Amino acid sequence: MLVTEVKNALPGGSPLLRNEPVQARSSARLAGLLDAAAAVIDDIGFERLTTAMVAERAGASIGTVYRYFPDRIAVVEALAMRCTQRLGSRFLDTVDGAAVDGWEDAVNALIDLTVEMYRTEPGFRAIRFGDVTESAEGLEGDRMSQLGGGVAGIFRDRFDFPDTERMTRAWVALTEGGHAVLARAHRVPGSPDEGLVEEFRAMALAYLRALLNTES
Repeated sequence: MLVTEVKNALPGGSPLLRNEPVQARSSARLAGLLDAAAAVIDDIGFERLTTAMVAERAGASIGTVYRYFPDRIAVVEALAMRCTQRLGSRFLDTVDGAAVDGWEDAVNALIDLTVEMYRTEPGFRAIRFGDVTESAEGLEGDRMSQLGGGVAGIFRDRFDFPDTERMTRAWVALTEGGHAVLARAHRVPGSPDEGLVEEFRAMALAYLRALLNTES
């Protein structure tokens, strides 16, 4: 199961969770903890986040946090997973809609959606958290590799991109590089560097055009 194909907004079934939320109230409590973590991350960054801060911001006890998460790392990882899922879901909805005409439109849409989430999704910069995670197949890999592989699959299925090792690596490189550049472009809240975003857009499109010419 590709990361970008997950439609759930919560990390249900994740090995990150100590307890799986099975009732609506439990799911809402878990969502509240992740919302609180996102707010703290937006204030001070994920490096300084503590479970005590999450509990305080959520208006919950520290025991409630530890009921679901073993430590602060798992909190940030779960938030990053939620952000990744939301980005993937929105991208799939956009690609399958009538507004996308060809792969270049899809690339532009992915960049635009990512930019929008950096600007509006609380805690979205947690997506850059590079801890090693366990994939659905039990293999270890970082989120950017998983996300890049998911994007590669979408472009193969929807736009007949070649299924080659080099193309898969290219998507990982674009995903990794894209989030680094776009995060930098949004370092100052409310004052994004639009020029940097457009430089990445031009670079990504030119790179893919050149790669398609050599891989066809």
